Amino acid sequence: MLPAMLQRLFLVLACLIASAAPAQAAEPVDDTPRTAVVSAFAPELTALTAAATDRHVTVIGGTAFTTGTLEGKPVVLFLSGESMVNAAMTTQRALDRFHVTRIVFSGIAGGADPGLDVGDVVVAERWAQYMESVMAREPAPGRFELPQGDPVVAPPFMMMHPKGVQVTLTPGTVELRTWFEADPALLAIARTVAGQASLKRCAPTGQCLSKTPKVVVGGAGVSGQAFVDNATLRAWAFSAFQARVMDMETAAVGQVALVNATPFIAFRSLSDLAGGDPGANQARTFFQLASDNSAAVVRAFVAALP
Repeated sequence: MLPAMLQRLFLVLACLIASAAPAQAAEPVDDTPRTAVVSAFAPELTALTAAATDRHVTVIGGTAFTTGTLEGKPVVLFLSGESMVNAAMTTQRALDRFHVTRIVFSGIAGGADPGLDVGDVVVAERWAQYMESVMAREPAPGRFELPQGDPVVAPPFMMMHPKGVQVTLTPGTVELRTWFEADPALLAIARTVAGQASLKRCAPTGQCLSKTPKVVVGGAGVSGQAFVDNATLRAWAFSAFQARVMDMETAAVGQVALVNATPFIAFRSLSDLAGGDPGANQARTFFQLASDNSAAVVRAFVAALP
């Protein structure tokens, strides 16, 4: 009896939601169509902000949004803040207050693909939230059991069983989604400019990479709420998701872009190997080099935009 009542209540609520008047939109800052260029923390955005002209800063909810022109194109540049919630919140705020026609993420990440090296720039075709998961019970040491009927989307990492992310695209309808796709047209432009940017091999402090960095377009990336410096978890991410790169924001931005029907793409340069480094984690040494390499490719990409 109770389940039937709950079903009827859900249908009533869904109808009410569907018939409700749309919420009042936040007042726009301006109506110029702009490409949103986003980074997680300040060093990632430094080179891009410095290259922009006609800059004007608007502060909304503690976030500084810089409008201007980058490579001849109108842009709004801002920091998402680190990790998934911050990235989702600030991206939605930008979409609410500016006329954003596409979203471009530029930043650093950890490499999961053994074929990649520090300094390389990865432009993944799709992104998953690998830490969206069921933490299974352990009835016996090393044996994990999932609740009945809980679907998983990839092989587990110990007790962590990845599952899809709930997404609502129409009122009353919830779907589970594993992947958030980069826009195919933007990926095509990224492929055309992949060899145009000049990538750095040496950090400002003097340390140099053993290999010349490259740009790789395609494959998968994963995002979660943790900085990863663990070789075992890195190997699992590569095996379970075929992830080339691991970060803390992009999949959240991809979800916001999907719900708002806004094309997005992300450029991530490897500052470290997420625990696969030959010695200590290299992020502190090469984060600025990686940030600048990502920015260089993004500038070439923005210049090529229609």
